Amino acid sequence: MGFWGYIEKLYIYFTHRLNIVDILILEDMNRKEVMSMAVKHLDYSTIDFAKLTGSIEGVEELDDLVEVADISGDDVEKMLAVKNQVKDFKILMMKYDCALSEVRTKLDVLNKELSLRNNRNPFEAIKMRIKTPASIYKKLRSKGVDFSIENINDHLSDIAGIRVICSFVDDIYMLAECLANQDDITVLQRKDYIETPKKSGYRSLHLIIEVPIFLTQAKEYMKVEVQFRTIAMDFWASLEHKMKYKKNIINQEVISDDLKFSADLINQLDLRMQQIREKIDASEDDVSNY
Repeated sequence: MGFWGYIEKLYIYFTHRLNIVDILILEDMNRKEVMSMAVKHLDYSTIDFAKLTGSIEGVEELDDLVEVADISGDDVEKMLAVKNQVKDFKILMMKYDCALSEVRTKLDVLNKELSLRNNRNPFEAIKMRIKTPASIYKKLRSKGVDFSIENINDHLSDIAGIRVICSFVDDIYMLAECLANQDDITVLQRKDYIETPKKSGYRSLHLIIEVPIFLTQAKEYMKVEVQFRTIAMDFWASLEHKMKYKKNIINQEVISDDLKFSADLINQLDLRMQQIREKIDASEDDVSNY
């Protein structure tokens, strides 16, 4: 079977999977994916903490919950009120929001410059999010540490997250390098899951960076996680994210193998599309030099 035969098989597989697994996957995509991936800036100033005093009851029950939509925010809000960290938490989230704006601006500037230089946009879309208080609590508990302002700063680096969706693999590395080379950006961590994919087949380039924000009386450096993916990588990751939360799936190992196989096919497609683009670019150069 040739390359395009594999691509046709991949299309048929995902079409079949979307029809057979459960129509609820589509509902999840509308209800939850928007919450976790799209631009989401929370207005913490609207939270009413004044009435939340006294002991914390049932907070441990949060340990067994995964989905943000299933968690009542009252328990987390009570923890902040009891610890007298309500204002500090709001200020911290405001700083992360500002950090997102700084990185978004840097990416927008790069996009404008590179689109003029190369006659095409280096990325197709940007998705941004700030973790909710319940998500932050859950992440800290999974690390075995208490929920506090200090532990948020010390143990978490993905409170603010940006996902950059690119057309081609080489655009990912070019954009990441341009961003990392800016003199006010510090790269704290780099994980290349494109060069070395996860066992599941997941591919993406992850950077943890520090970016300065300028407040009225100080300059502070805030951490932001930046993920770079191609359109195809994002397509696969979005569906895989939905499918892995389905419970009581028969032949789980077979489905995992199918997803890994599909990820490898998508990687071949990414590379093939990049080769086609390079041929087109070379052809245009030849014509211009003629």
